Amino acid sequence: MPWSNQGGNDGGWQGGGGNRGPWGQGPSGQQPPNLEDIIKKGQERFKDVIPGGGGGKIGLLIVLLVAITAWLLSGFYKVETTEQGVVLRFGKWINTTQPGLNYHYPYPIETVLTPQVTKINSVEVGFRATRNGGTSPVEAESLMLTGDENIVDVGFTVLWKIKDAGKYLFNVDDPEQTIKAVAESAMREVIGRTDLTAAITEGRLLVETEVRKRLQEVLDEYGTGVEVAQVQLKNAEPPSQVIAAFRDVQAAEADKERAQNEALAYSNDIIPRARGQAERVRQQAEGYKQRVIAEAEGEAARFVSIYNEYVKAPYVTRQRIYLESLQEVFTGKKKIIIDGGKSGASGVVPYLPLTELQKGVTNK
Repeated sequence: MPWSNQGGNDGGWQGGGGNRGPWGQGPSGQQPPNLEDIIKKGQERFKDVIPGGGGGKIGLLIVLLVAITAWLLSGFYKVETTEQGVVLRFGKWINTTQPGLNYHYPYPIETVLTPQVTKINSVEVGFRATRNGGTSPVEAESLMLTGDENIVDVGFTVLWKIKDAGKYLFNVDDPEQTIKAVAESAMREVIGRTDLTAAITEGRLLVETEVRKRLQEVLDEYGTGVEVAQVQLKNAEPPSQVIAAFRDVQAAEADKERAQNEALAYSNDIIPRARGQAERVRQQAEGYKQRVIAEAEGEAARFVSIYNEYVKAPYVTRQRIYLESLQEVFTGKKKIIIDGGKSGASGVVPYLPLTELQKGVTNK
């Protein structure tokens, strides 16, 4: 039934600049074409193209061939360089295709999914990012027990991407939640083998490496089709409730380390000097020992030689020993010789300052 604009100015479609129907009117008020007329004209043109007017078997066959060809051509699809093609046959995953032009059985036999596999995704564990650019801790995930039975607050990020799109889509129900749970478990395992001081200072890089390795092993066992690119520690520190006490402990540890270093330096200074002095005393004692032994051996040899000479000439030997003894006793001593005279009387006055007389002689 042809459409006509019966609304007028009262109930018709109000357009800008005059009365118009839903599809509008031309400038002269002409009505839009009839839909039934358009369909009929299309059918007539289609009959003119198909041999026999479209009513014969040949026409139907051509239509069928065109439809089949179009249906078969619909199976071509393109996979971008950042994607993988996951081919589904009646909803079941049968193949994964690489970037480029590929083909699958047309719908509804097969369909294809093309998830991006080069995009780096992230999972936050132990904290959550806030809208203002900060972070909010999640203590249920971040508080962990170290190898030396201390509590540490750990927050970290796991960076990952899809390695096998088919496994990623169909082997695990919720891959992101799985990655998060496995990452938290791997971090607790590694922290449980690490001392607190190492976990928050020089051992951070080793912790990241071990967690990434363990996380990848578990995800491969699950067949998630995920590759862990990196594990980044955001923070690793004692809980906020005990941070002041921990800093006191660190200060005490630093004082202990300093005292140990000072003691070690003093030890390294005093011990070599003491060993040097001990070696010097030992060498002096060894020299004294050798000297005494040599002197004793020399004296013994001299006594033996004197004895041999005494056996040969006792008188001469006694006289020689006597004279040598006198020489040894009086050498370097002050001597005063008093001659008693021919009568043998002593010329010594009972009190005679011999020392003064000797000085007077010396002065002359």
